[in-house]
Amino acid sequence: MLHIQHFLLQHIHRFLNETWTSRYHKELSPDLLTFLWSVIASVFSLGGLCGAFIGGSMAIRLGRKGALLMNNIVAILASILMGISFPTGLFELLIVGRFLIGINSGIGICVQPLYIGEVAPKHLRGGMAMGTSIFLTGGILTGQIIGLRELLGGETYCPLLLSSSCFPAFAQLLFLPWFPESPRYLLIDRGDELSCAKALKRFHGSSEYRREMEDIQQERFALDGEEPQKPWQLFTDRGVRWQLITVIVMTMGQQLSGINAIYFYATYIFEQAGISAEKIPYVTLGTGACECLTALTCGLLIDYVGRRYLIIGGYLLMTLWSIVLTFSLTYQELYSWVPYVSMTSIFAFILSFGLGPGGITNTLTAELFVQSSRPAAYMIGGTISWISFFTTGMLFPFIVVFLDGLLVLQALCSLLVRVLLNELSDSSPAFWPGLSTENKFFIV
Repeated sequence: MLHIQHFLLQHIHRFLNETWTSRYHKELSPDLLTFLWSVIASVFSLGGLCGAFIGGSMAIRLGRKGALLMNNIVAILASILMGISFPTGLFELLIVGRFLIGINSGIGICVQPLYIGEVAPKHLRGGMAMGTSIFLTGGILTGQIIGLRELLGGETYCPLLLSSSCFPAFAQLLFLPWFPESPRYLLIDRGDELSCAKALKRFHGSSEYRREMEDIQQERFALDGEEPQKPWQLFTDRGVRWQLITVIVMTMGQQLSGINAIYFYATYIFEQAGISAEKIPYVTLGTGACECLTALTCGLLIDYVGRRYLIIGGYLLMTLWSIVLTFSLTYQELYSWVPYVSMTSIFAFILSFGLGPGGITNTLTAELFVQSSRPAAYMIGGTISWISFFTTGMLFPFIVVFLDGLLVLQALCSLLVRVLLNELSDSSPAFWPGLSTENKFFIV
């Protein structure tokens, strides 16, 4: 929400003022307006947290495919509530809709990478697992485009913009039933070898499916009938200690890396560079395009360069550009060209984020855990991510006031994550490359 289009924010503020005035026959105070907007903005994160809590359980009980299909019902209901909130004058529906779309996002980010990671062939697993980040950044870019004033960003079309999330849900309800269930779920969790073979044939073809079948059977034999673990059981399992620490550190690092701060400062920096307020939304599209481009690039490089080099390299570059941006913001009044250095730093920071932490973090959970612990690991990772996101969104405005524009803290956070990654990789011999020879990991 830190990079929401400014005129959409104005539409919602106007809607809240008009609704309150017509309902209670008095003006909405600025403090209460800020409170209502904070609720609308933050309730999405709370919904995401709830979705992360239940996503893993849904993936086990309904299957990966079944959980995704059921999740679309939540998205459609949320879209309806947000869409009718403006015509009915009920901002409470907007709050409930935001909460439900947060639940949808929390479940989706938990189950969708799990499904893709389990159906992908071993030699394409890294690139296909990047699909989550690619389509996530593509969705952000699409939202920025359709949110332009000339398209759906006008006040007349605001309800349609808010309810546009139903279109991907309807598309998935239309096409996903034609796809098979996850073969690993069918064989390891349900013990249905016949359905697993049918699914593998559809995914890999009749001539190539046997190799994948043998790989799944080996993992099933290694698990020896182990039941799916609960999230709290992973914290007491020493066999997955380093994998769990890795996921927690990487997830927190992704949210605390400063990417939200960059989006927050983007409009201000573009204004300082002399770009008119009318053109800033179009320049902002460049930030979404940068993140989408690097997600695509990361998907092509992940299996050739390796996860560790991309992540550490990404954090190093982010640290560098945070420092450059800090100095350029501090001294931008001295020279006319300094604001352009700030603009360059913003785009370079986003490119660095998408090339490493933004793209790879979401793929690690599927690769570092076996079938019995994978859903619980996704629940833990999702919970940490949404708590960090919510905390950042609530505290960041106060941090801005306290630091008065300094981004040194984000540079230090990025540097800290890089140091922790080095410690983790040195302490755990199976951390990145090839991963374990003792049937502990599911990775290339």
